[in-house]
Amino acid sequence: MQPTLVAVAHGSRDPRAAHTARALLDVVRELRPRLPVRLGHIELSEPPLDEVLRELRGEAVLVPLLLGRGYHVKRDLPASAARAAHLHTTVAAPLGPHPLLVEALRERLVEAGWSAGSAVVLAAAGSRDPESAVDTRRTADLLSERLGGVPVVPAYASAAAPTVPDAVRALTARGHHRVAVASYFTAPGRFAAQCAAAAPGPAAAPLGCHPALARLLLHRYDQALAALRDPARPELVSA
Repeated sequence: MQPTLVAVAHGSRDPRAAHTARALLDVVRELRPRLPVRLGHIELSEPPLDEVLRELRGEAVLVPLLLGRGYHVKRDLPASAARAAHLHTTVAAPLGPHPLLVEALRERLVEAGWSAGSAVVLAAAGSRDPESAVDTRRTADLLSERLGGVPVVPAYASAAAPTVPDAVRALTARGHHRVAVASYFTAPGRFAAQCAAAAPGPAAAPLGCHPALARLLLHRYDQALAALRDPARPELVSA
């Protein structure tokens, strides 16, 4: 039997977040019907990750529904895996940065009414981990390339600067009077709503159950399995 793919969401008090994660996993199951797939949360939502892992047997790959490196990826997920001593577990890389995320971001912007030439603020949750900011900036650079070279400026809802309003003001000061906000969130929630409310123009929806996100989740699962089978190639989980 294939190792179980355990998608790990952060969790939210907004019930739409868990609903969105379940809808995303429905797309994953359609893409790979025979793969066992489960959902666990780090906090705030049911079911908790530790509870999900206690119910499993054999092998599991934890795939974070998180968009960059940070405390949850580096500490919380490995700690949960270690507590599940009855399982053979591995933790996959976070979803971002990756071209599939950029494709989903572009489509969400177009759906919201973004027009060619408009600058973009890439609104993310934020983290005190500097590697998280590196990952977000890399995604902003990739999105800029995908949008034909328009400025794409990272901004954050918490723990890092600039904020979305500050990023909008900076772009306006540079002469960019058409500014859209791209939602670098996997699901609706307080931070996503806060960032969208600060948009002076189009505000894209979160990534949600976009098919590119489902393909990326499977890609990270496959990478982690390949690295597990061939430990001499840790680079398999880094791109």
